[in-house]
Amino acid sequence: MANVGFIGLGIMGGPIAKRLLDAGNTLVGFNRTRAKADTLIAAGMNWADTPRLVAQFAEITFSMISDAHALGAIARGQDGVLAGLAPGKIYVDMSTVSPTIIRELAPEVRSRGADMLDAPVSGGPPAIAAGTLSFMVGGSAETLKRVEPLFLQIGNKITHMGDNGTAALMKIAINLSLPIQLLAAYEGILLAEKGGIPRERALEAMLNSVAASFAMKYRAPFAFNPPAEVWFNVKMMQKDIQAALELGHASGVPLLTAALSGEMLSAAKALGYAEADFAILYDVLSRLVEK
Repeated sequence: MANVGFIGLGIMGGPIAKRLLDAGNTLVGFNRTRAKADTLIAAGMNWADTPRLVAQFAEITFSMISDAHALGAIARGQDGVLAGLAPGKIYVDMSTVSPTIIRELAPEVRSRGADMLDAPVSGGPPAIAAGTLSFMVGGSAETLKRVEPLFLQIGNKITHMGDNGTAALMKIAINLSLPIQLLAAYEGILLAEKGGIPRERALEAMLNSVAASFAMKYRAPFAFNPPAEVWFNVKMMQKDIQAALELGHASGVPLLTAALSGEMLSAAKALGYAEADFAILYDVLSRLVEK
């Protein structure tokens, strides 16, 4: 068991923090909106008023933040994570962000005598509940060994990608395929529907076909039966696609289908769907057909 800190208690971070708490760790947490932490506080989590206080208390501090700007905000400054680090401590960021911000922060962490891992996850809330999240990890193999027992309290698969930033890069490389897969499936379902096949039957056939991926199986139905709480909205998906396109441009990799999915996500935002689950892309396609 360990003294653990967690910053960012949203739809993913909150349940992950709860697993760490349930495993018997002493947990201190911070979230920009304290009300989101109420359930965890009632379950035994200690509250800290700043990220700095979290890092001062914890041996290992985790964060899961929405974007690079927010990550910089909680990491730097007099009340940031960096200000609370000391020799021997570890900072693990689980956010889906560009590797650039990770490669900037890692040496700043090491200058404090601490070390940093980037450890984004694959799998949504159901995977957290089942303990089947998979981790991609960038950073020192020795530091990973120290954190591995905590990772295995949350998920069941850890892949060490390499140096700091490589895991963040891999997560972007994975996420860029999600809207592409959904758009391809939705085009097929819409084509079937326009040809007279009931939508529900077309969806069933698609999800039982060789074309169905794991991601498609749990997310494609959201187009017709949205989740009560949005897991991954259009705005966040577009953020990941933009990061992928920037990395592709820098690397000389032509991400043609990612660019097209980015245009469709822009169309979704223009239609007022920025906060909707990105499965709303089916509605966007349908509206294009209507025109």
